[in-house]
Amino acid sequence: MTDSADEFLSALKPVVESLGASVVSARSSRQGDEPVQWRGETVAYIRLNELHGALERAVTSVERELGARLADMERAQKQTAVRRLDEHGAFVLRGAAEDIAGRMGVSKVTIYSYLNAIERGNS
Repeated sequence: MTDSADEFLSALKPVVESLGASVVSARSSRQGDEPVQWRGETVAYIRLNELHGALERAVTSVERELGARLADMERAQKQTAVRRLDEHGAFVLRGAAEDIAGRMGVSKVTIYSYLNAIERGNS
């Protein structure tokens, strides 16, 4: 691997880690890892982490995107946040609706009504 590839991987690492993944070497790679190409050669692999922490990462991402903590959002922002979390796949995780409801300071029924509105809008 060249010095420029090392430099590239050093710059890439914090971004990959902020997404809940890690950069691994070719000799440490396993099935399911995504290759990182640099100037025509595979210089490393990205390994997506298991579901551990996935909901927290999705919430952090949506809060960053919308510029507010879930608890501090107005109703329209909360609806947008639920839509974005749904797009991230957050609600396939067990207990996510209850967790998100608690973070937002709303009932689980409110979360489900937001999700139903999203579903009706996509039909």
